[in-house]
Amino acid sequence: FNRNFAKRADGNPNTLAFVGSPELVTAIAIAGRLDFNPLTDSLINEEGQEVRLDEPRGYELPPEGFAVEDAGYVAPREDGSSVDVKVATDSERLQLLAPFTPISNESLQGMKLLIKAFGKCTTDHISMAGPWLRYRGHLDNIANNTLIGAINAFNKKTNFVKNQLTGEYGGVPDTQRAYKAKGINTIVVGDHNYGEGSSREHAAMQPRHLGVAAVLVKSFARIHETNLKKQGMLALTFDNEADYDKIQEDDTFNFIDIQDFAPDVPLTIEVVHKDGSKDKIKVNHTYNAQQIAWFREGSALNVIKKENAA
Repeated sequence: FNRNFAKRADGNPNTLAFVGSPELVTAIAIAGRLDFNPLTDSLINEEGQEVRLDEPRGYELPPEGFAVEDAGYVAPREDGSSVDVKVATDSERLQLLAPFTPISNESLQGMKLLIKAFGKCTTDHISMAGPWLRYRGHLDNIANNTLIGAINAFNKKTNFVKNQLTGEYGGVPDTQRAYKAKGINTIVVGDHNYGEGSSREHAAMQPRHLGVAAVLVKSFARIHETNLKKQGMLALTFDNEADYDKIQEDDTFNFIDIQDFAPDVPLTIEVVHKDGSKDKIKVNHTYNAQQIAWFREGSALNVIKKENAA
């Protein structure tokens, strides 16, 4: 089947990247054409005879295991001491991570809309691959592709959103960095199945790094929802999907009952429009007590570190 994420491989939206089993790919390569069906089609051998490919048979896994000389695994020191990992400060590819700071209740007031995504918004739209893969080890650099593939619901353009502080339009990452520089958290609003496609954690880490505190959508792809939780963000869904249409380009968001954040208890967001009018929107979540602790501590890793230090 076609991994049909636009611009996934080389930046060209017309490039198709097909995925198949090794057996099927081998059969197609032997036949020399993509429409070859090894179950029904024949090939002509050197003697001009029609022949069929036998059904592949063999071990699912090597009986004696894989012959791997270097598995890339380095065991931790037996004495429990740490290892000093040195990364060049001017490296474009690698960057040591710093723990995320917990998102306070106070910082969830006066939030700005970063983008209201229209239609499909996969992890490729949130964190593109292709030429960006070289920055996978450098969170700040790869964050420069955050949501550049998402379609802005207000103008149907990609990577073109309004900066409420200046009134100017620009790229999503640059706009978000401007908010972060002013200490303003933001919210991303999305459609159905937000974050579908793959489990890449960068799609959650990048918005978190840039200062996105909450993602509010009609529905989530399950793995991406969990990844947002692990990074200490709020992953929320509209109780009434029609409320998606109430979100306007210049909106400000206030979480009025975040202090009562608890399992199985919806939250309420006050949406303040440019003309001063307000809407109160009920939003749902699937956080359990442990996941709420991730949010309160800043991330799941922060919780693990705290528990191990105890």
